[in-house]
Amino acid sequence: MSVQSVDEARKQEIASKLQRLRERLIAHRLDGVKLNLIPNTAWITAGARTYVGEGTDVAASSILVTLERAYILTDGVEAPRLRQEEGLEELGFELIVEPWYASGKFAASFGAKYRMGEDVPGHHVNMGEELRHLRSVLHPNEVARLRRVCRTTAEIMGEVVRSLRPGMTEHQVAARLAAASRERGGTAVVNLVASDERVYQYRHPLPTNKTIERYVMAVLCFRYEGLIPAITRLVHFGPLSEDLRMKAHAVAQVDARLILGTQAGKTFGDMFNIAKRAYQDVGYPEAIAEHHQGGSLAYMPREVLASEGNPTVIEEHQAFAWNPSIRGVKSEDTILLTHTGPEVLTEVVAWPTWSVNVDGQSIERPAILEV
Repeated sequence: MSVQSVDEARKQEIASKLQRLRERLIAHRLDGVKLNLIPNTAWITAGARTYVGEGTDVAASSILVTLERAYILTDGVEAPRLRQEEGLEELGFELIVEPWYASGKFAASFGAKYRMGEDVPGHHVNMGEELRHLRSVLHPNEVARLRRVCRTTAEIMGEVVRSLRPGMTEHQVAARLAAASRERGGTAVVNLVASDERVYQYRHPLPTNKTIERYVMAVLCFRYEGLIPAITRLVHFGPLSEDLRMKAHAVAQVDARLILGTQAGKTFGDMFNIAKRAYQDVGYPEAIAEHHQGGSLAYMPREVLASEGNPTVIEEHQAFAWNPSIRGVKSEDTILLTHTGPEVLTEVVAWPTWSVNVDGQSIERPAILEV
């Protein structure tokens, strides 16, 4: 695809999103909305990098969308890069450049004259939930982009995990995940590593200087062009114990039921109930209370979590990462709900799998790689 056609595709995507957002403004009788958070600025710009610090949810440059225009609110520090490298003016945005020491006047003036929404709680109408829904239902261009990003995510995970050896530290594993992400132009926004007993002890294992002996879990959420897929893989040096093999097969069955149960019209509360029943059926009823089960994703590693009684309805063209876990094992891939059903997007090439049957449907789920 040529640069010109990519730009045209982005313009079409942005135009569609602006139309959807303005429909919401009209419905709420608002004159504009100010987007402050990275997930929302990335969404409305079709993946532009409006941030500087990657350890915050707040963008360095915010965006004001009115019923007629779309403004990038920035300063003289950020404006050149936003023009030249992100191409935001060519994509139809107007840059409002204020001095770094006196920024915010344009938005404040608009908010004083007109009825305005924002994506954070404050003095204006909070449209956070509205925007979460808008960015979670993917435009066709976003679907194509998500497929590419998921292939890269799987490539990173496969490359790194297959390179691991006993004697390496968890920090070294995390460094390889981070480096492989950077080399491909993205960022490892979630980078978790556990080895041996830490796999059993912690569901969110920040890497340590512990040395790998026999068993490793690696978790990656990879941000590229705004979108953030998720993946987990496990590797064991030497043959698995029977107990670990049984647990891994059990969590694969829970994962299979969640994936095949992801259908338009169901709620996130329904998905919680699917997980709860699945854990009971495989003999680990306590696992439902020990960690969340995942949920939808798009411009956040999780947009909406499956939780008891959650009435949020699942829709086509949404992406999900269910992450069922039992102490010592976990199963996680990014999937897309299409008109024909759920599709796994982060399959790692030549990875060992189990074929799991659920009500006559069969699906392959990742096993533990034995080296």
